[in-house]
Amino acid sequence: MGRVRVSTTVDESLLSRVREIRAGANDATILDESLEALLRVHRTAEFESAYATYDAVPLNEPDAWGDLASFRDAAGPS
Repeated sequence: MGRVRVSTTVDESLLSRVREIRAGANDATILDESLEALLRVHRTAEFESAYATYDAVPLNEPDAWGDLASFRDAAGPS
């Protein structure tokens, strides 16, 4: 994995609090972990948005294949 140098300013209080929590971790590790966490949050939001369609349609509303409530009931015991 390639590395790139980042030079920026951050909130001093925020950085101090994170450094206390992650004692022993260098700033590069803290930044890597923070960016990975941000990507996880973003990806989770993408999944939730994609599945929001299912929340908008009641389970017992029929479509061309039947309704999801009946399918869930039939598949439940199996």
